[in-house]
Amino acid sequence: MVIFAATTVLGRIASVSAPVLVTWRCLLAALGAFFWVAVVRDTNIWIGRRQIVKLLGVGAIIGVHWLCLYGAVKIANVSIALAGLATLSLFTAFTEPLMNRRRIRKFEVFLGLIVLSGICLIAGVEAHHALGLGIALLSAFLASVFLVLNRNIVINGGDPMVMVGWEMVAATLICFLAVPIFDPLGFPALQVSNSLDWLWIIILAWVCTVFAQAWTNRLLHSISAYNLNLAANFEPVYGIIAAAIIFNEHASLKPAFYIGASAIVLANLLHPMLQRRWGGVLSS
Repeated sequence: MVIFAATTVLGRIASVSAPVLVTWRCLLAALGAFFWVAVVRDTNIWIGRRQIVKLLGVGAIIGVHWLCLYGAVKIANVSIALAGLATLSLFTAFTEPLMNRRRIRKFEVFLGLIVLSGICLIAGVEAHHALGLGIALLSAFLASVFLVLNRNIVINGGDPMVMVGWEMVAATLICFLAVPIFDPLGFPALQVSNSLDWLWIIILAWVCTVFAQAWTNRLLHSISAYNLNLAANFEPVYGIIAAAIIFNEHASLKPAFYIGASAIVLANLLHPMLQRRWGGVLSS
């Protein structure tokens, strides 16, 4: 979660636009994942057309998710973007049961609503952040969808690193096509000249994507997408603290932030207890 929290901070530090940043991140991540699989592990990256099509579809969703997330960072700030992203546990309380055809668990919805209340307190009601928060909420919804899809692929025997490689291929294409739409410079903006920007992009690609995403896919072997997403709600707390230290964003934070962060932590602490006690009862 600390690594994932660092992604938005690095996105804020980088001087390039969101679509340029994510295009290079996805491309380098795809190359890094395929290099690891084909060269280091000496494994075939071709896993069949049908499986690859599935992964490309998931990758397209991931690409739009990252465009929304980094767009929210650029439009608003790190704190608002991460606050919106933390609602993914609420979205997953509905997307996972619907996509996997199981009953919706009331206690998951209850915990998601606690998280949502915390997010509302953190985000506040500042009108000039409304667009950024809305885009971040869309990012959270997309994250809830692709994590459920990824878990289903992993359970059926998908190789986590191969999954990252093919998913990043589709994400690269989606983000590349978004460059002329959202960057005023168009495709020439892809010519990144700042060496520090390349450093941030490489860290995002190989540490925050190849390593972190492959590890996340492995975790999905043993835990549900909802459990992973609920734990991921610590990401905004880490990220907002980092933003306060690096970008002085704490100057705009009010006591509601601390109440909201406490609500997120409370939901994470309550989840295992409610699951053990009422997991089979609080269903509808």
